This record gives sequence, C-alpha cells and structure tokens, in this order.
Amino acid sequence: MGSDNVFVSMQNVTKQYGNLYALHNVSLNIKEGEVFGYIGPNGAGKTTTMKILVGLISDFHGDIIIGNYKMPAQKNEIHKLLGYLPQNVAFQEWRTVRDSLKIFGKLSGLNDQEIEKRISEVLELLDLTAVCDKKISKLSGGMTQKVGLAQALLHEPKLLVLDEPLNGLDPLSRQKFKEIVKKLSSKGTTILFSSHILSDVQDVADVIGILNHGKLLQFGSLNQLKQGLSTHERVEVLLSAPSDRWQELGAIEGIQSIEQPSSDKIILTLRAEADSDYAINCIGKSVVELGMSIRGISLLTPSIDEIYLSYIQGDQTR
Repeated sequence: MGSDNVFVSMQNVTKQYGNLYALHNVSLNIKEGEVFGYIGPNGAGKTTTMKILVGLISDFHGDIIIGNYKMPAQKNEIHKLLGYLPQNVAFQEWRTVRDSLKIFGKLSGLNDQEIEKRISEVLELLDLTAVCDKKISKLSGGMTQKVGLAQALLHEPKLLVLDEPLNGLDPLSRQKFKEIVKKLSSKGTTILFSSHILSDVQDVADVIGILNHGKLLQFGSLNQLKQGLSTHERVEVLLSAPSDRWQELGAIEGIQSIEQPSSDKIILTLRAEADSDYAINCIGKSVVELGMSIRGISLLTPSIDEIYLSYIQGDQTR
C-alpha cells in the first residue's frame, strides 16, 4: 500500500441525466500508490466515474482533486499525470502496434527519443514485442486490450484509470496484468480499475469500492468490507469419516443453525453475539465427546463474491 498522501479525492460527486442519477453524492479518497478496485453491476456508474476523473465528462456537481489539481478546471495539468484505458479501446486498425503507440506518445508530449525508449519498455513489459509490426486489425481481442494498456502506460503516468482492463485476457495474461499492477503500485503509481471478475479485484486491490445505482455502498479494505456486513460467522468441520451424530452439535451454546452439505462436511452458523474462538473450542470438545473422526475445524471467511452480493442485495431491499 502507498503513502498517507491522498492523490485522488472525490467529494460529493453527482452526475444526473435528466431525472436519472448516474452518480449520487459519491465521496472517496485514494492514496498515492494505492490500488483501488471498483466493483458493481452493469450500469452502476463505474464508467461514468472514470470518464469524470479523466475529463471526458465535465458537467458534474462536487469536487475532484487529482495530484493537487482540480478537475475540470486544471484538466491539462491532470492529463500529464494520467494514463487511461477505456472499456472499448479505439485504434486506427490499419496502423501497426508500433505506429499506434508512437501517435499516443506524441499526444502525451513525449519527444521522439523518449517515445522509442518507452515503446520498447512497455512492449517488453506486456509481452508484445513479437507483434510490434503487426497491424491492429490482425490482433486478437485480448492482444488489442494489451496494446490499450501499453498506450496507457507509455508516458509513465502517476495515475492509471483502467475500465475493465482484464476483458478478453486469457488466464496467463490476467496473471501478468496483476503482477504489473502490483509492481507499478510499489513504485508509487496510483491505480483505479474496474472489473467484473471479483477474484482479480481481491488479488490486487488495497481498497475496494462497491457501487450500485450511482451510490457508493461501501469503501475500504477487504477486511473493512467484511466488518461492515451484518452476517453471522460460520464454522466448518471436516470429517475423516461420516457420522450420524452431527446434528447433536447444534445443541452447543452460541450455535444458530447447522447443516451438512456433504457426508464429510458440517457447517455451523454462529449467533450474532457468539464469540467465535469460544464456539470453536466448544465444537472441538463436543466432536471428541461424540466420537467423531475429524480432519479439521476452521472459521469460514466470506469470499469477495459473498461480500459483494450481501451489499448489493441489501441495497435492493431498502
């Protein structure tokens, strides 16, 4: 995780289209060198947020400060700090990869020498050197996506804004992307990216924002998101041999419910007020007393998918 310096500040940002709120009073701070993962259903407002941050939408209410500059008033200064990968990256398909990157380099204000140096570096970083003289039209969707990432990285931006950067990437390329994100973050680059692949967000994000219907439902680390849930903790007991006495564990103090998803697994849901350490200790003793053969007992932590669904479903029931 980065320093304590806030690099991106959004305060009470609202964007309306007629009576529809694309964003409604969204406030968040992203520190320098932090990786922020943005998740939410289609149409939640993630792309709108990114378009506002990069200056493609300027008629909004609220305040945005990026690297001590105000958007949109100081858009030109911000653009020097910014690398952007839109959801559908657009290239002149008749150009080669190298020529396309040269054009983006010039647009970013790099001189010819810097452009050549940076093109070589980003092509190597993204395993694109072998296709540098191929026309964009001859590339696969995943390869084109990687060229889009290359143009975003070309001028070594302080802030990377990536809208669904993992779209179309194969598992190996996704892993490579995650390694690149971690490396850039460790060197001080601030990264904001959206993805519908929640496990990928979990792998690289320092902080996560959950957006729904234009509202930021929750913002924080994965642990903070877990703590914000009003879900009951669950304990998993793995059996080395089936037992017909498993239901007797339901009588233990602090247990709300018990289920057996398979012959070798028992899941016990704890009451909200129960102490998990004490409950696990009681379960362990009871298992021994009941003569059950076990392989292990552990506290189940909710996955990113479960956390996400809890917040989204909770918002829809309000």
